[in-house]
Amino acid sequence: SAGAQVTSDDYQRAEQFHPRNFQKLVFKLSVDPNWIAGGGKFWYENRAQTGREFMLVDCESGTREPAFDHARLAAALSAASGESYEAGDLPFRRIEFSEEGTSIQFSVGEQHWKCDLQSYVCEKAEGPAAGPLESPSPDGRYVAFTRDYDLFVRIVASGEEKRLTFDGTEDYAYATPLPSARTMVEQGTEKVKQRTAVYWSPDSSKLSTYRIDARNAEKLYFIHAVPPDGGVRSKLYTFAYPLPGETNVPYGEPVIFEVERGTRIDVPEVRRPVLYYGIPWPVMQWINNSKLAFIDFERGWGEIFMVEIDAGTGATRVVLEETSDTFINGYALIAEYFNDGTELLLSSERDGWHHLYLYDIGTGEMKNQVTSGDWAVRRVIAVDEEGRQVYFLAGGREPGRNPYLLHLYRANLDGSGLSLLTPEDANHDISISPDHKYFVDSFSTAEIPTVSVLRSCENGSKILDLEEADIAPLLATGWKPPEPFKVKARDGKTDIYGLLFRPTNFDPSKKYPLIDNVYTGPHGITTPYSFQQMIAYKHAQSIAELGFIVIYIDGLGTNYRSKAFHDHCYKNLGDGGFPDHIAGIKQLAEKYPYIDIERVGIFGLSAGGYDTVHAICTYPDFYKVAVSASGNYDHRMDKTW
Repeated sequence: SAGAQVTSDDYQRAEQFHPRNFQKLVFKLSVDPNWIAGGGKFWYENRAQTGREFMLVDCESGTREPAFDHARLAAALSAASGESYEAGDLPFRRIEFSEEGTSIQFSVGEQHWKCDLQSYVCEKAEGPAAGPLESPSPDGRYVAFTRDYDLFVRIVASGEEKRLTFDGTEDYAYATPLPSARTMVEQGTEKVKQRTAVYWSPDSSKLSTYRIDARNAEKLYFIHAVPPDGGVRSKLYTFAYPLPGETNVPYGEPVIFEVERGTRIDVPEVRRPVLYYGIPWPVMQWINNSKLAFIDFERGWGEIFMVEIDAGTGATRVVLEETSDTFINGYALIAEYFNDGTELLLSSERDGWHHLYLYDIGTGEMKNQVTSGDWAVRRVIAVDEEGRQVYFLAGGREPGRNPYLLHLYRANLDGSGLSLLTPEDANHDISISPDHKYFVDSFSTAEIPTVSVLRSCENGSKILDLEEADIAPLLATGWKPPEPFKVKARDGKTDIYGLLFRPTNFDPSKKYPLIDNVYTGPHGITTPYSFQQMIAYKHAQSIAELGFIVIYIDGLGTNYRSKAFHDHCYKNLGDGGFPDHIAGIKQLAEKYPYIDIERVGIFGLSAGGYDTVHAICTYPDFYKVAVSASGNYDHRMDKTW
């Protein structure tokens, strides 16, 4: 029986497939384009076996080449800095081309450099005006920062500082997110350093922020039993953390500033609860230079409101609202303003599926439904205002395909002309050029490595091959890809999906215990559906090497399917989809005799930790062992939102 004795070799293999090590065995997993100017060109960083390289793509000519001579730049930077650098291991990750494209700038530590791409001479250059925790204005004239809980602006040209507020305190601070316990522990102090949380208007004349009132908020505590400084005394961390049902939670109060005059505009009608770390969510967004907008919601997400703020007076207006008999999925919600803030694309599940609706902001009336059908819109990628079209990712529309796989579509804003732009049966990661002429498509599945191409927005036709994932070192270990599967849920009718991992020394003649790696959300899914997710974020292959079959499965009550599918979790978090997991595992055991249905374990982290303990308490006849990490075991203690 497999797993009866775990050897040192098993543990070494398991360590080899730990995500941190797993990633070292694969290369060219994706292309993350950095679009230049109008969008006709972009650069990207490529991680190859020979080292990191920067590539430059000209979309119009359909060419791809090194962004510069890496060896010459390494030599020039070494000569100028006195340090030694190699072509495949340059000490920066981002570059900025000059307008003419004849030079690049980059930072090494705190030092900024400029390198001429004709002479290959590197010189020290003036660094960015804003520090890593400061917020520069879009035009570069100003930098916003906090000091002693108050908000300041620095004029870049003169270095002059303008103090915008004078009454900030530790528990009533400006532009300062609520710190998380993790951040406190990482920095070793309750007075953590965080990025200044402000929102600049597009013309840089105004900025908005929140003042967070935590004066009456209840506190939680962490005890660091073994501090990293080698001392013997435990360390106490105190932090504001709202719990479900509490009313004395932190609140965020919007404040707007006209920068040149230092004028302050309060918004007394808005006081938003801060129900987790950070700032009120969703965040505010500027509509042209005169208005702000945000989505407010009833705790429990039974109702949402689209609210506008007049940036000159602080007056508010509820543009539209939507209610649900169960809940509105805030994690999937899309709100995309365009056309100078006069129109809005808002998502809703009112017809049973997550789709886009077009609104007139002036009247608050819906113009039309943009998408429809038994499939789900997942994310808006771009809105082409001139062409009156929207580009978006969606899943479940293509017959016979896994509904979690994302494809790129384009539709006219009047609801006509829906077009599929990515035909491959895979999960597509998309970046569209600012001029809406081109897009980069990196597509894969959990078992098929990534292919990255440049395509035309007109019809999705391929213009240029960019990269193909290099997994030769991974294959040399004897690794085999995981297997996607489809089984029936508890009702015997609904299709549910998952992923199965086997050890590299798998022997089908043996019996293997099975581990259900769980996280029922209910605001997300567990199963990785792209190759990059499978490599980077999951421990399944590592655990499988110790003699297990490991699965992920997404049952009823999880996200990204129909409204009815998701609604199964409403006031029913204890269900966890476990009847679906159990039904699916039994079906897998019938198909694969090497699965030992009498030895099923379960593992989870965070909400998955709660799931794990709940599962073994509720179904001890099925789940024999549970390992839980960081679980929120009592829902009165977590997830106020």
